[in-house]
Amino acid sequence: MLLERIQRRDETALAEVYDTYAPAIYRYAYRHLGSPDSAQEIVADTFHRFLIALKHGAGPEQELSAWLYRVAHNLITDFYRRESIRNTVEIDENMPSRAPQTEAAALQREEISRVRAAFRKLPSLQQQVINLRFGEGLSLEQVAQITEKTVGAVKALQHRAIEALRKILDERPTS
Repeated sequence: MLLERIQRRDETALAEVYDTYAPAIYRYAYRHLGSPDSAQEIVADTFHRFLIALKHGAGPEQELSAWLYRVAHNLITDFYRRESIRNTVEIDENMPSRAPQTEAAALQREEISRVRAAFRKLPSLQQQVINLRFGEGLSLEQVAQITEKTVGAVKALQHRAIEALRKILDERPTS
């Protein structure tokens, strides 16, 4: 079992953990932060904390992925507090900034910006649930484990988040 090998400090197991979970943690952080550099920093800090925890005889005892997502989420929360950028919206780096833009591309950028801004208006726990469920494709049970909530609570958070997003996105800006 991977967790047992990790606790024995098997270097191959540690590399396997990184190779397996780093891409998912990156996607999770990127969806929250919208910045490739910040997402990479979250990944590095998550695995650094993982190694420190192992060194001190702590760390995950049962669910490795839940432990890693929880650490990443706490780091993201700390990032927002530290940087005070909760209302900043960055455009996806896949959208070329110097290329000539068609009207459709401009509308797509605007819509991406609107959705990200709406997402950031949600409470942190609702953001986490939506990101894990739809961004990472995790089951209700997996999200419950990561957030340390019941499945019923995760369903309620998901429902409230979707309704809040619908309401925010349906609002027309007054100008």
